[in-house]
Amino acid sequence: MSGRVSLINDRDQINALQDLIVEGAEEMGYAKGARFALRLAVEEAIANAFRHGHKNLPADTPVEVAYDLSDERVFVSVEDQGPGFVPDAVPDPTLDENLETPGGRGLVLMRAYMTRIAHNPTGNRVEMELRRPESV
Repeated sequence: MSGRVSLINDRDQINALQDLIVEGAEEMGYAKGARFALRLAVEEAIANAFRHGHKNLPADTPVEVAYDLSDERVFVSVEDQGPGFVPDAVPDPTLDENLETPGGRGLVLMRAYMTRIAHNPTGNRVEMELRRPESV
């Protein structure tokens, strides 16, 4: 299952896309914990695109979300139309000196829950991959 969607910052549209991706993962037999991780990471990526990437853009500016689900992995990319950012420059919110700083938590969650995340050189596109654990 794969697709590409242009989303505006509308909660119903965002929820519908998240549901589609998570339900697809469920149909492919991904465990409950993997589906939770997937929903959370997709939510954070989309929220960051609108909150930060589109901060100075018109409210109806869409983000592009692409997804591809297979038995081995789930791939999701979220691209905004903003100027981008440098992911490594975001302060680590888990350090004592940054505990009161509101930024960076979404990135930490995406990195923790997904097998791999990467940003394009501009910093306005995140690619996330969740690999299905191999059976033991």
